[in-house]
Amino acid sequence: MSQHTKSAASTFELSHQAALEAESVHILREVAATFERPVLLFSGGKDSVVMLHLATKAFWPAPVPFPILHIDTGHNFDEVIAYRDEAVSKHGLRLLVGRVQDDIDAGRAIEDTGPRASRNRLQTTTLLRSVREGRFDAVFGGARRDEEKARAKERVFSFRDEYGQWDPRRQRPELWNLYNGKHRPGEHIRVFPLSNWTELDIWSYIAAEGIDLPPLYYAHHRPVVQRDGMLLAHTRFLTLLDGEEPREALVRFRTVGDATCTGCVESTAATPAEVVAEVAAARVTERGATRADDRISEAGMEDRKREGYF
Repeated sequence: MSQHTKSAASTFELSHQAALEAESVHILREVAATFERPVLLFSGGKDSVVMLHLATKAFWPAPVPFPILHIDTGHNFDEVIAYRDEAVSKHGLRLLVGRVQDDIDAGRAIEDTGPRASRNRLQTTTLLRSVREGRFDAVFGGARRDEEKARAKERVFSFRDEYGQWDPRRQRPELWNLYNGKHRPGEHIRVFPLSNWTELDIWSYIAAEGIDLPPLYYAHHRPVVQRDGMLLAHTRFLTLLDGEEPREALVRFRTVGDATCTGCVESTAATPAEVVAEVAAARVTERGATRADDRISEAGMEDRKREGYF
């Protein structure tokens, strides 16, 4: 080997961001090649947007070879639904929608009542029904290990039994990035291409790639309510408690979910670069800071994942 060749070989190295992208693209292609009926969960949140962006790159110039599935609680932010429909049109995607309202009407899910009621937990019933009706054997999700303790236990390929349940003791080893997708009829695999990304990685990638997001992710004025140490957006879905008074604030959302349980943070960050700087200084994860549904108990997320949640 010549000195020039040795030098070239020794200096070639992927950047951190490029390595994350390459790993995610590999996972997306691996699933497309080895599963019969994959589907990508798409909420319009930043992680699912990045996952869709990676999918368009993984299979370009061909279209994304699987449909996207939105589990619709009926309590979504209007900006997210508008963004979802624009993304479907832009990329020529096949959109499937599982509606929580359908399961409530059919008696498969019982809606909570009262001013603190949320449909967030009811998504599990709708998700499992949608997976069963679509006969999907691989379901892409945008979860990351840095978000929450239960998600830190996940493998990239997360086995789910015939009831859609997750058992951490049945997780399979993934040595040398070799993934085991073996499953029987009725079982499926949840696949997490962003497992090794952090919130900072996500925002750095959004900034570098120029990825559009719903405007909720950037600083904007809106009426909010202080509740349980969080700022909740005062939307038509939020019932005020006694003594609560909405106020106008400059805020942005770090994560976007059901409008009844997703909080925002006061912020002036109006560009991806400004959000990157803000996230770099944060010491609490976005779910820990802004998701009321994760405050049910110490093991709240793990309990819901065992039931079949995202």
